[in-house]
Amino acid sequence: MTLEPEVRGPAPQADVRARGGEGAQEGGPARGGTVAQVLADLRGAVPDPLLLTDPAELETYACDGLAAYRVTPALVVLADSADHVTETVRACARHRVPFVARGSGTGLSGGALPRADGVLLVTSRLRTLHELRPEDQRAVVDPGVINLQVTKAANPRGYYFAPDPSSQQICSIGGNVAENSGGAHCLKYGFTANHVLALDLVTPSGEEVRLGTEAPDAPGYDLVGAFVGSEGTLGVATRAVVRLTRLPEEVRTVLAGFATIDQAGAATSAIIAAGIVPAAIEIMDALAIEAAEKAVSCGYPAGAGAVLVVELDGAAEEVAHEYDQVERICAEQGAFEFRMATDALERAEIWKGRKSAFAAVGRISPDYIVQDGVVPRTALPEVLREMSRISAERGVRVANVFHAGDGNLHPLVLFDAAEEGATERAEEVSGMILDLCIRHGGSITGEHGVGADKARYMPRMFTEEDLDTMQLVRCAFDPDGIANPGKIYPTPRLCGERPRVVQGAHALATDGVELF
Repeated sequence: MTLEPEVRGPAPQADVRARGGEGAQEGGPARGGTVAQVLADLRGAVPDPLLLTDPAELETYACDGLAAYRVTPALVVLADSADHVTETVRACARHRVPFVARGSGTGLSGGALPRADGVLLVTSRLRTLHELRPEDQRAVVDPGVINLQVTKAANPRGYYFAPDPSSQQICSIGGNVAENSGGAHCLKYGFTANHVLALDLVTPSGEEVRLGTEAPDAPGYDLVGAFVGSEGTLGVATRAVVRLTRLPEEVRTVLAGFATIDQAGAATSAIIAAGIVPAAIEIMDALAIEAAEKAVSCGYPAGAGAVLVVELDGAAEEVAHEYDQVERICAEQGAFEFRMATDALERAEIWKGRKSAFAAVGRISPDYIVQDGVVPRTALPEVLREMSRISAERGVRVANVFHAGDGNLHPLVLFDAAEEGATERAEEVSGMILDLCIRHGGSITGEHGVGADKARYMPRMFTEEDLDTMQLVRCAFDPDGIANPGKIYPTPRLCGERPRVVQGAHALATDGVELF
């Protein structure tokens, strides 16, 4: 039985288990120098123990959390300082060798998948929390600092770091920045982009720059916003100034059991319609509950077709008023059990099942795909019913875990790779779910990023002109196309090559925009 967080078919640019240096992969830059030249440049600038070339050591870094895509890098650099990052990127730029930045490796879309002909630059050793300034609601951290460590450091001063991915005990701030990570509490507090004020980074040409300021509402273009969520295609962050959030006066976490997922969805809509904005509102269906119970014995209501986890926070009087409304709404929508955590331990017990859901599915299925799509909240009932129909027609089980408040779905597509044709059916269902999200005005990803896994879906959501426009930003930062090439976009576009053939002038050129 596997507990891998995601299992997929071969990626377009990673369809072989390539050994270091055995040819370039599709989607990369025009070949320049070699990794051997980069390694020679780094000797002396980076201590030898931090330069990994042994095949057994390299294999450790062959994938991120998307374990089905595996490519062995030619060289791994374990950066121990910001200078090591700069030296590595500059060496790659000199020789036009592709590089991929990697944090803790918990990503679920293959964003940190290495290059067989390139360098994997690991920032997980950069773990210094340089400043904690509650009086300014700021913290200054290295990219390798673990998400939860920021909150633990800030808690005694009455603050915390709001973005909280399920992997927050191990994921790094640098990775959160790259993927614009969210978490259960993003409904009220937003994603990583809402909590990053400034970044020190190394551009793909090796230039050290700062984006943003520590003051709010900096003038000019929002380059920090462009960098956050760019998945390592615009450079490597070496330091971040992040916003701290004041701990609320009171927190109430409640768990409601429903006979059906439709009832839980109706309760969600009614709560939001009542003007309540919970810190988090999550739904798990019966299959996801079964997995969580087998994995962590979370004690959710027996016989529930779905459970709703609602967390309210803020001023004590406000939370008490909202709690009464939530209890009433859940009862009106058919909740047969309603309980509130009375202390931090009980709150953790309620969240334990939800936080462990992805890995827990390994208890009920040998293989599975963790999908990530978004739909408007009002479309949830129809989309869930359509997903159920697709699941039944294709004979593929789908367990549902999702951020109900903002329509971010995480359907878990279950299958057994040992069964002939099962992987293909699971892939088909997974793709149909993304098409369903797009058809209802949603997105192919909410917080897991595009990476290597979803690049092929980008043209279903964006036009050729949209993709060209996005690539103009990428080309401005990385004209040689060496920073995490082959990710996000389905094919190489614009940088260093003529764009696709179009009838007449490109719309951007007509508007006076320089394409090169």
